[in-house]
Amino acid sequence: MDSQPHNHLSITCLPFPTPGHMNPMIDTTRLFARHGVNVTIIATPANAFAFPKAIDSDFSFGYHIRTQLVPSPAAQVGLPEGVENMKDGTSQEILGRIYHGISVLRSLIEILFQYLHPDCIVSDMVYPWTLESAAKLGIPRIFFYSSSYFADCAAHSIRRHRPQKRLVSDTDKFTIPDFSHRIGMTRLQLTNWERVQCRSYGALYNSFQELESECEQLHERIVGIKSWNIGPVSAWVNKDDGEMVKRKHREDLPEEPEWLTWLNTEQNESVIYVNFGSLTRLPHAQLVELAYGLQHYGHSFIWVMRKKDGSENEDSFLQEFEDNMKESRKGFSVWNWAPQQLILNHPAIGGFVTHCGWNSILESLNAGLPIITWPMFAEQFFNERLLVDVLKIGVLVRAKENKFWAFSGKDDVVGREKMANVVVQLMEKEEGKEMRRRARKLSDASKKTIEKGGHSYNNLI
Repeated sequence: MDSQPHNHLSITCLPFPTPGHMNPMIDTTRLFARHGVNVTIIATPANAFAFPKAIDSDFSFGYHIRTQLVPSPAAQVGLPEGVENMKDGTSQEILGRIYHGISVLRSLIEILFQYLHPDCIVSDMVYPWTLESAAKLGIPRIFFYSSSYFADCAAHSIRRHRPQKRLVSDTDKFTIPDFSHRIGMTRLQLTNWERVQCRSYGALYNSFQELESECEQLHERIVGIKSWNIGPVSAWVNKDDGEMVKRKHREDLPEEPEWLTWLNTEQNESVIYVNFGSLTRLPHAQLVELAYGLQHYGHSFIWVMRKKDGSENEDSFLQEFEDNMKESRKGFSVWNWAPQQLILNHPAIGGFVTHCGWNSILESLNAGLPIITWPMFAEQFFNERLLVDVLKIGVLVRAKENKFWAFSGKDDVVGREKMANVVVQLMEKEEGKEMRRRARKLSDASKKTIEKGGHSYNNLI
């Protein structure tokens, strides 16, 4: 695997270690390799262990792709062995140490850049220092943006025009300039993140023209750098391996998991899937309200649960809730991880309650499902506006504040009645049926764009 092919464009890729960033970037690098690029992925051992089968399989077919390991910083920053990914953070202290460990690796990674001396560096958007690294080597740096054109354009527009500055209250609404649709938000829904990108050579987006054509044009006007939409990358990289959904995770499953046996007994489009992503941990009060809301709204559900570090009350409540659901067969809970694409593409699933992470949105669209939007932090509130105001395939839970779960402060709890109402709106009302029809059209477009002659296909080639 150390041999270097001659006369191939070489790219070194640096993913950020959290599933929402790392998974689509790994899929993108695999697409590069399948089209003749020599790819090296820099990762720590535990993070590299998340994708060895895919990389080894591609390499065995003759594609030039490999992983370059860097030592784990876990011991250096006081973490247990193997804790190297943000998804492993179950408390603010652990999350802080993981992030510190990532920053500790910078000097070693810069040495690797010099040793590998690729033709181009592709780095996650949260590594602004890679711009300097590429400049020292005299090569371009392209950043990988792990969310939507819409979110990036909205952030740029707000930074440029500062429409929120004129407001008296954090809960007053303002309109984001530059968009043809009226996009209203509050100050509480904004993030303070800033991104260094205007001096990059260009940007890659895991999106497609039919989904964000207007935002793609807006990006060119207000951001002013080259960009290419090449998504949905997960659907693309897996489509040549047979039936994507069956392949993606079945090898990691028991012969027939209990939840799949249960799901197979449910009627088509009758079940709600609930998953808030790999980083979110809901407070106990919200878990209780969500549980009762799901239990009493009249539709079956499957819920992927995650919890914070040790609360006996929370543990006992969730265990009792899980036991009740198994007994009534009204719902099913899965702990920590579930094969999301397999579930979303199951005919019994009729809608998706999501944190509005971009990968989850793309997977839901690929399956042709409407969405109940419940953003938590980062750019997720922007993605919500895209789903609700522009694409019109989403129903608002009306989350109020942009805040990561590990940060202290008062938690805004969505009540059980509200949860029940939005599920009924999506699953039973005429507007929900219209959303489903729009989502299916986008599903068709997401499949055509990665075929030969499609817009994403042409952008990559």
